[in-house]
Amino acid sequence: MDNNSEIRLNKFISDSGFCSRREADKLIEQNRVKINGDIPELGTKVQLGDLVLVDGKRINASAQDKLDRIYIVYNKPIGITCTTERHIHGNIINAIGHKKRIFPIGRLDKPSEGLIFLTSDGDIVNKILRAENAHDKEYLVTVDKPLSERFVERMQRGVPILDTITKPCKVTVDSRFIFRIVLTQGLNRQIRRMCEHLGYEVLKLKRTRIMKVGLGNLKPGQWRNLTNIELAEINQAVSSSSKTATDPAKPVSKAPQSEAIKKSTGANNSHQPAKKIFINKNSKNTTTPTANVKATLKLKRK
Repeated sequence: MDNNSEIRLNKFISDSGFCSRREADKLIEQNRVKINGDIPELGTKVQLGDLVLVDGKRINASAQDKLDRIYIVYNKPIGITCTTERHIHGNIINAIGHKKRIFPIGRLDKPSEGLIFLTSDGDIVNKILRAENAHDKEYLVTVDKPLSERFVERMQRGVPILDTITKPCKVTVDSRFIFRIVLTQGLNRQIRRMCEHLGYEVLKLKRTRIMKVGLGNLKPGQWRNLTNIELAEINQAVSSSSKTATDPAKPVSKAPQSEAIKKSTGANNSHQPAKKIFINKNSKNTTTPTANVKATLKLKRK
């Protein structure tokens, strides 16, 4: 068989619907995978006729048309953990109870709720996770004290967390304690860490949209299949996904980081252009960003 007919082991496993490609790599590293009786290394390729076993269970090659794949949207309730480990209480797989083997694309923290995708297509999982920094994810956030114009401006401009500065984002004030934020990256507990850095505590966090897919009428604990149109849009959005995420947040070393943090806190920042502040869609005010925030917050207090 020529090299063009070979396929990497992790892709072979994920394409079969057994798990995501990342999970397949973990299985390989844990020596739980065998090819023709031998324990393979990461990067090993599978050829036609090879016998692939995971924990002694045979993995069959995927159907080329992928008509057997599952793609669903789930409104994850608070308290559900985004893991495929069935022994963990409150895991997302048992919570959904789907007849087919599925796994989540990305994750939502246990105390968070809202939209998450699950699938049996490991290939699309890999593409979406690689490209997630280039696609919108919208959240509704409730905090412990009244929002200020400084908080909104700082959140939008970028906050120093996890040895990096978060990318600019959109923030819309809904009320004194509630705002919407649209992120194009997915750092660990990003919104909670950003708020904490600015002296706020997140009381409630709900993801309402990923790309063009929203929760709609789904109640917590309910799920539905992605429509053909939604799936086509997702596939188109990730079609150019490369092996590295698009425009990832760049880590900064200790010396540059202090300068970056100064900028994020407003020190020596006179040269920075004013960032547009996104206020309520119904607002017709076209004054300066600071004036917009003040006007909106004042209106919400009445």
